[in-house]
Amino acid sequence: RIQILFEMEPVHVDDNGTFKYVLINLYKTDNTTQPLVRGFKWASYHDDIYQETLREATAKGLDTECIGGGRIKHDPDKKELFVYGYSMGYGRADHEVTVKLLKEKYKDYSITWSNEGY
Repeated sequence: RIQILFEMEPVHVDDNGTFKYVLINLYKTDNTTQPLVRGFKWASYHDDIYQETLREATAKGLDTECIGGGRIKHDPDKKELFVYGYSMGYGRADHEVTVKLLKEKYKDYSITWSNEGY
């Protein structure tokens, strides 16, 4: 029997600016969990980002759970990312997990985090 594993990009965030982000657990077809970071300037609420990711995952037959949120400040000129704050609806994401994922994509960036701020 062939099992197809649907993949989703671990990190998808806007390429500059300050924006809301969510940390999501993606439950894959091989019974493993993959954390996802999603962050976009267009989102008025953290849930807007989660709902878009949920639709994408559901279309692939996958389940997700939003496990927190915050904000990301992305400065591509300085090659810096700053992760901070929390989501009113989903609570504070584990920013250490978010930073670990960001470091895999933005290898030459300075990436820091703080639990301070909204």
